[in-house]
Amino acid sequence: MRAEPSCPRCAGPLHTPSLWSSDWTCDVHGAVLPRQPSKRPGPEGLAAVLRDTRVPVWTPWPLPLGWLVTGFTTVGDERSGGRASAVALSGPGLVSGPADLLLIAEEPGIGLGAHYAGLDGPDPGPEVFDSSPPHVKLDLSGPAATCGRSVPMWAVGAEPDRAVHVGEAMGEWLWAVLWPADAGVLMLENQHLLDLREPGMEIDLPYGAHSPRLDD
Repeated sequence: MRAEPSCPRCAGPLHTPSLWSSDWTCDVHGAVLPRQPSKRPGPEGLAAVLRDTRVPVWTPWPLPLGWLVTGFTTVGDERSGGRASAVALSGPGLVSGPADLLLIAEEPGIGLGAHYAGLDGPDPGPEVFDSSPPHVKLDLSGPAATCGRSVPMWAVGAEPDRAVHVGEAMGEWLWAVLWPADAGVLMLENQHLLDLREPGMEIDLPYGAHSPRLDD
């Protein structure tokens, strides 16, 4: 696991704020918000994410059969609050072998989802949302998510080892990144996403071993 904040767009090292600048800076991408070291799966890691986040913290619920929550990460610091969140999950693929899923919610321009997707820019390009119909839809659960709302998601051409879908939910980007690529068939099932920020949440999340995908 990484011990220091890193660039959300390339995972490279950052220069910390100084007397001359209050920004975190990357040698490649300039001023960015810091991607914090990933948090291990468990109630303490989740509580740390929920304490500071300003964006949804999504998980499928109920989880697909045999799947576990395998960690969290955020982008932001004490001044900015959490402006992006990622929840990692792992379980059996529907086609072959084990699979990993990252669900990312982020403000435009952060670049965390695009990094995990293997894209160059911080946001999905306009060509993603062309006149073609969405490839899948995800249902959002919970009062703040406007119960019953479906979010259209479009497939993004990315690295050949993964499947990527992106859409917009509650004014933020919503990314689903799955490894290996054939694990993308999971998105064709009727998935319901729950925002873990909802007050009074008392679900018993099952946790597994920490996912190395968060530190890529």
